[in-house]
Amino acid sequence: MKSVPFLDLGLVHREIRGALDEAFKRVLDSGWFIMGPELEAFEAEFAAYCGVKHCIGVGNGLEALHLLLRAYDVGPGDEVIVPSNTFIATWLAVSECGATPVPVEPNPLTHNIEAPAIAAAITSRTKAIMPVHLYGQTADMDPINELARKHGLVVIEDAAQAQGALYKGRRAGSLGHAAGTSFYPGKNLGALGDGGAVLTSDDAIAEKVKRLRNYGSQVKYQHDVAGYNSRLDEVQAALLRVKLGVLDQWNGRRKAIAARYDRMLAGSGVELPFVPEYADPVWHLYVIRSRNRDALRAHLDRMRIATVIHYPIPPHRQACYQAFAGAHLPLADQLAGEVISLPMSPVLGDDEVDQVVSALLSFDGAA
Repeated sequence: MKSVPFLDLGLVHREIRGALDEAFKRVLDSGWFIMGPELEAFEAEFAAYCGVKHCIGVGNGLEALHLLLRAYDVGPGDEVIVPSNTFIATWLAVSECGATPVPVEPNPLTHNIEAPAIAAAITSRTKAIMPVHLYGQTADMDPINELARKHGLVVIEDAAQAQGALYKGRRAGSLGHAAGTSFYPGKNLGALGDGGAVLTSDDAIAEKVKRLRNYGSQVKYQHDVAGYNSRLDEVQAALLRVKLGVLDQWNGRRKAIAARYDRMLAGSGVELPFVPEYADPVWHLYVIRSRNRDALRAHLDRMRIATVIHYPIPPHRQACYQAFAGAHLPLADQLAGEVISLPMSPVLGDDEVDQVVSALLSFDGAA
């Protein structure tokens, strides 16, 4: 019995290896490695793909969110509404500004936060809402944006898992005032190292982020604000340009895999992902739920099926957020004990999907 990897990045890159090699050679031959033509070209291409005016390449996804919050003058005394169930970078971006993350519980079906729960968490100190498009599926953004307009709040999408995802025909990253995304290697659009970007159609915010990412400078050696060194380098930009060209193709394969899982696991006893009518997800992750998750995962491991838990410890249970240790967030705790991500990648074969399904169905008590 062969093993099924969760994500084989070596195999993913094999089919575009020639184009990646050429992109790297182009940068190497140019002698220009920071803030050059490859970054400028990628920023223009990805902004056009997402349907926004500006893309600003930065060091990683966490810094994309942090720099956006800084650009919107979020700081000490402010509150930012975040999901209780998310990767910790969402919360850390808020904390790095000196602001306070205010967690709200997600919809138990989509695992994304929604307007009613957000509304209940708004106070006089609330400055922004940061919905996460978890697992590659967008949050229900129209009601969130309407709520934000009513209260004068900023909406910053955490689109790190949703490159290419659609909400009512519009791309993730174009659905709020601005968005931060990540090009961590395992993302749908992943670099060969760390990277991230800010997306916005707001000219003033774009200019602020451009200064902040480059030591607070627009003109060399002139520093208008106390900024950061957070720049997407030329090598990563060039490689991302290659991968952007195949992103829709790769996302299409992910959708086909998800549909196969849906069809073959129907009636299996595990809770399958729920997709509302407004969403067209890109399946960064295929996440199921089981009350016997740990036993199921151990069984799949014995059957040589690699799985990952996204996420085993919610932010409010992390040592760095001890102030939230007493928070009553039962759904986040429940999800942490039940979710399991099955293998998903654009090079996963139908035979491998079938092997995953067969192994899961052979487990007694998957529900």
